[in-house]
Amino acid sequence: MTAPGFTVSAFILLLHVSFVANYPSGKVTKSCHGMIPEHGHTPQYHPVHHISVSQVTFRPGDQIKVALSGPPFKGFLLEARDAENLSGPPVGSFTLIDSHVSQLLTCEDVQGSAVSHRSPSKKTEIKVYWDAPSSAPNHIIFLATVVEKYKIYWVKIPGPIISQPNVLPFTTPEATIAPMPTVPSVSHLTRSFSASDCGNKKFCIRSPLNCDPEKERACVFLSFTRDDQSVMVEMSGPSKGYLSFAFSHDRWMGDDDAYVCILEDQIVHIQPSHLTGRSHPIMDSGDPLEHMAWRLADGVMQCSFRRNITLPGVKNRFDLNASYYIFIADGAATDGRIHKHSQQPLITYEKYTVTGDPKNIGGSRSLLLLKVHGALMFVAWMTTVSVGVLIARFFKPVWSKALFGDAAWFQVHRTLMLTTSALTFIAFLLPFIYRGGWNWHAGYHPYLGFLVMVLALLQLLLAAFRPPLHDPRRKMFNWTHWSMGTAARIIAVAAMFLGMDLPGLNLPGPWKTYAMIGFVAWHVGTEIILEIHAYRLSRKVEILDDDRIQILQSFTAAEAEGYVFKKVVLAIYVCGNLTFLTMFLSAINRL
Repeated sequence: MTAPGFTVSAFILLLHVSFVANYPSGKVTKSCHGMIPEHGHTPQYHPVHHISVSQVTFRPGDQIKVALSGPPFKGFLLEARDAENLSGPPVGSFTLIDSHVSQLLTCEDVQGSAVSHRSPSKKTEIKVYWDAPSSAPNHIIFLATVVEKYKIYWVKIPGPIISQPNVLPFTTPEATIAPMPTVPSVSHLTRSFSASDCGNKKFCIRSPLNCDPEKERACVFLSFTRDDQSVMVEMSGPSKGYLSFAFSHDRWMGDDDAYVCILEDQIVHIQPSHLTGRSHPIMDSGDPLEHMAWRLADGVMQCSFRRNITLPGVKNRFDLNASYYIFIADGAATDGRIHKHSQQPLITYEKYTVTGDPKNIGGSRSLLLLKVHGALMFVAWMTTVSVGVLIARFFKPVWSKALFGDAAWFQVHRTLMLTTSALTFIAFLLPFIYRGGWNWHAGYHPYLGFLVMVLALLQLLLAAFRPPLHDPRRKMFNWTHWSMGTAARIIAVAAMFLGMDLPGLNLPGPWKTYAMIGFVAWHVGTEIILEIHAYRLSRKVEILDDDRIQILQSFTAAEAEGYVFKKVVLAIYVCGNLTFLTMFLSAINRL
């Protein structure tokens, strides 16, 4: 499985799978053959839309006007078929009358052999021309699939049959309405799932680890119980839209076997699906599932079903005797359409075989590499760089004694800044190692992070060529060094604000935002206090106009008092920074 952030980033069950919802642009070439939208709902039986034609006979090369009309609808698919072979390929091609509401599709490698909607806007009539091919069969029937909304649609609505002249009448009609998909029966659960057999008879995944769905509303629970050649699956968790899980060969979204429980009109629909790349999951037929049941209580959704361990010949279903990573996700749903998961999916730490020995395991909503990335960035830009800036700005006279050849304040400042650059560089590489490249799904965060990395490297390069103290270029260096450093700190804070909201790190909110605002206020407040103190201390300096000599009043008492104050403020500041840092690192560690 793959993940836009995440792992997982995971199992982005962005599930809007529909003729209209998944394909609002009408690009429904996948549905050309069966003309059935992959909605997972039962089509309507009695059509309310109809097809009309401008003539009932035709010759090859003729152009016939075809109209589809009825109550307002959002999506449609119109084809012409051989009336004696409805399962055959589309016949002929179409010419658009209004390209603003309809478009041509290429079905069975024939350009323009079908017509669909261009947008999900409501319409009551569609008009096109059908161009009869030179090799047209004797009898042609027009078929239309019409989507009123996600769960209300009609499949293969039959239109008039048109025939070539001088052919025998069409007297052996084939069933024109496609057989309706069978929907397995679903029952209601009478009681909550139990975790008592986890690790004994059941293979269980729980978050928090060892939680009990019978007692804890927030418990995310998924269990597999083997029974000869089948497995009973139970899934539970807080959700007002959908719950889902998937088997994956890797930690990335794509080519995965997924199962979704979707809430619609206070009814839970249980639907198998599959994922292809970083695209919307595609709903499949529910035929392989048996003994489906569900329950809603106190904001908790529970659903269960049974499926065979192996399903030879059934496409997209995995053999459960093999090992997989397991993803669990939840999110919102509207009219049976599921949206992107509300938080990063829970992913098992390693691959497991659910039909093997019963286990009781947990998972994480954030991968180790991303945890380390966030932790290193917090250490670098909430602690080392902040303390290093204060040392350089306010502690030159406090720690002016030489240490290993340079002033102590400079040695401390340089060490902290080198540490910041090293931590930033390592943290910057981790998402690339995890993703295998640039993350195009993380908004502005990676761009700001890249800018911070560039500025940090430029600062190191600039510091390597620092002019001597009395060099005329020293003043320019000081301003450039300060400007680039300040810009890097501001951009780093902005990047951290954005990064905390990414699903890959999945920090709990909204406290993370308040804590970050608190850290910024803490640092700015400390700088203001030290600036005021420095200003007041400078007021104690008198300049003797006659010989231009600076004298500090009460040097030993006042200056000593000033130095002590700075040290106390620094100690308090470092303790405060470590408190904020501990909060974030603890939150990351719990993920």
